[in-house]
Amino acid sequence: MSYRKEKYRSLLGIDTNQLGEKELRKISQTVLKAGMHGLCFSPYEEGQEPGDPISEAQIRRKLELILPYTKWIRTFSCTEGNEQIPKLAKEYGLKTLVGAWLGDDAEINENEIEGLITLSKEGFVDVAAVGNEVMYRGDLEEAELISFINRVKKQIPNVPVGYVDAYYEFSERPKITEACDVILANCYPYWEGCSLEYSLVYMKQMFFQARAAGNGKKVIITETGWPSEGASLEGAYPSYENALRYFINAQKWSKEDNVEMFYFSSFDESWKVDSEGDVGAFWGLWDKDENLKF
Repeated sequence: MSYRKEKYRSLLGIDTNQLGEKELRKISQTVLKAGMHGLCFSPYEEGQEPGDPISEAQIRRKLELILPYTKWIRTFSCTEGNEQIPKLAKEYGLKTLVGAWLGDDAEINENEIEGLITLSKEGFVDVAAVGNEVMYRGDLEEAELISFINRVKKQIPNVPVGYVDAYYEFSERPKITEACDVILANCYPYWEGCSLEYSLVYMKQMFFQARAAGNGKKVIITETGWPSEGASLEGAYPSYENALRYFINAQKWSKEDNVEMFYFSSFDESWKVDSEGDVGAFWGLWDKDENLKF
């Protein structure tokens, strides 16, 4: 095989194209047991959705399932029971990237921000995320978001503070990027219709674009993944085998290049069908009944 082809395959990741389900499962198990940097974590059980009561018992059960495989977890809210998650995660020895969920409701935003500040001051937050894809959704004006970021930074000067959004938003919104201590970038080749074959190269491009925008600031990939079922999007096809292939390549790159990555997600979440279509329910490494897909 030529040097050029070897280099190309290395760039793409492990050459999984010729591997069948059995081989992919075996490699995925090995990768998982070697451990990941981080996992996105939501505690909802089948039939639940955001706003439903969350018990300590269900959080503990789900944390104990993922505990052997990850060093960090990322949470998405500091209210409605989600504030329990960082406290319990710390009890289990996990590090935390804790998010305040911001939207178009001023009262909820205030409660989320105060919840994030409180958890941080109590020592339960290693990285604080002020909002998730707020600019993408158009829920706030840029100046409002920056005001929230600066407010949190002032209150918790010893905790790195950032904002989570699609990687390209940090190029397009330099004022927000400047306000952040750390760049928290979501990188989804699937949602841009990229075929599995080129997905790792594309994710690397996303990462480097966010890093260039950050001008020396640390970049953390706060979400990336591939669905195991659901409708295709242009050249991106969800399937069990494609999900395994993406997982293997993403984790290999994360380890080899020391890229801090939070994989999306820990568990399948049926409630996401309402906002993302059928594919929204199948992003987990564990299924909705908490069985590991591998």
